[in-house]
Amino acid sequence: MKKIHQLTKLFFLIALSSIHISCSSSNEGGDSPTPTPTPTPTPVVKNEVDFWLTKGNQTSLLQKQTGILAFGTGVNIYPSIEVNEAQTYQTVDGFGFTLTGGSAQVINQLAAQKKKDLLQELFGSGDTSVGLSYLRISIGASDLNATPFTYDDMPTGQTDVNLTNFSLTPDMGDVIPLLKEILAINPNIKIMGSPWSAPVWMKDNNNFMGGSLQPQYYEAYAQYFVKYIQKMKDEGIVIDAITPQNEPLHGGNNPSMVMTALQQADFIKNNLGPAFKTANIATKIITYDHNCDNPQYPITILKDAAAYPFVTGSAFHLYGGDISALSTVHNAYPDKDVYFTEQYTSSTGSFDGDLRWQVKNVIIGSMRNWSKNALQWNLANDGSFGPHTDGGCTVCKGAVTVSGTESVVRNVGYYIAAHASKFIPAGSVRISSNIIGNLHNVAFKTPAGKKVLLVVNDGDAAALFNIKYKGKWITTSLEAGAVGTYTW
Repeated sequence: MKKIHQLTKLFFLIALSSIHISCSSSNEGGDSPTPTPTPTPTPVVKNEVDFWLTKGNQTSLLQKQTGILAFGTGVNIYPSIEVNEAQTYQTVDGFGFTLTGGSAQVINQLAAQKKKDLLQELFGSGDTSVGLSYLRISIGASDLNATPFTYDDMPTGQTDVNLTNFSLTPDMGDVIPLLKEILAINPNIKIMGSPWSAPVWMKDNNNFMGGSLQPQYYEAYAQYFVKYIQKMKDEGIVIDAITPQNEPLHGGNNPSMVMTALQQADFIKNNLGPAFKTANIATKIITYDHNCDNPQYPITILKDAAAYPFVTGSAFHLYGGDISALSTVHNAYPDKDVYFTEQYTSSTGSFDGDLRWQVKNVIIGSMRNWSKNALQWNLANDGSFGPHTDGGCTVCKGAVTVSGTESVVRNVGYYIAAHASKFIPAGSVRISSNIIGNLHNVAFKTPAGKKVLLVVNDGDAAALFNIKYKGKWITTSLEAGAVGTYTW
């Protein structure tokens, strides 16, 4: 007890001595006011994730958000989309549209500076550009040309088996000059060609609409493709891939042509593939190019042992069936690629409905089902949804509407594509991310190492959620129908 008492006394003396020293120090030179304590600075939280938003009600259109998103570990009750770059899938070739003859025509009508600005916005890589990286074009006319044509049209009753009359002249006024301007902006843009019809003299009904390619003209038609690719190359335009026929099971369009799976397999293995090989053409042959309701069509071709080596992959549209058809074909032939090559937005559709449906199915859906690309239909049209052929699509709405020489209106298709194309360049690799509730999403790692997550809220209510990466997360939200692209 005595020892404890001595220790207490010692502590008291030390404390008293400390107070005395402190007082002496503060009173040096006379009385002074009590010092003001220095405030502890609030730590500055730096933004780590950029967030671009489009709302279904159009109050935000591909708008970069100003809020701070920083990764942390604060626990909350919200569900998490976890991004895992260790799990990789396909490499992306690009996002874009079809540059139809009609869209080239209306874009070329713009005043020089307006056209230059639009092309830079669509195909450039600057801050104000959306970086479209893939184009599909028609080999000959599509239904969104003013009139139907091929590159070897002959007077009724005449044929041209040696293709001496073959010429790109019908596209030299609009499509080819515009492609050259686009290539000057992005020399690496990939271009796919698809025919709507063979020359009518090769067909069994001698008509632009419907009918089928006659077997005696299979070899001439294979050489038609060879000439097309070679002459486009002479113009400085490299065709990365072709499909033998756009929508081969739909003969009611103008132009159009029916080609069954067995016919296409025959044409590829006996004519088109060997013709490409002989001419040393590296252009990819992509089969099918029609709806997701018939995955058996490309499977029929791929299971043909003689056709198989010539085919790079299969292409799909989504006017019928389910986007999972791409995985059905991929899983059957995992060493062959799949592509998504067309989906239109209609003049009768709503911005909100088209935005959420297409981002969910065409962009996210195709990417989560192994697609190398995601293309919408028409790039541009006029205010009357033209030009189009007699019998062609009258309600197909372009990504932009061009009126006169100065007016450009950005439509829903523009924002659907831009939410991917602006942030996911060619060469990006899809990485793992989980779907939670109505928050459909897909993630990528870009060639520069950035991570990109595209999310659409397909539900009827706003959703709060986390984006989790490497054990940390940010918390964010999307209104019903809204689309967000997150990059870090």
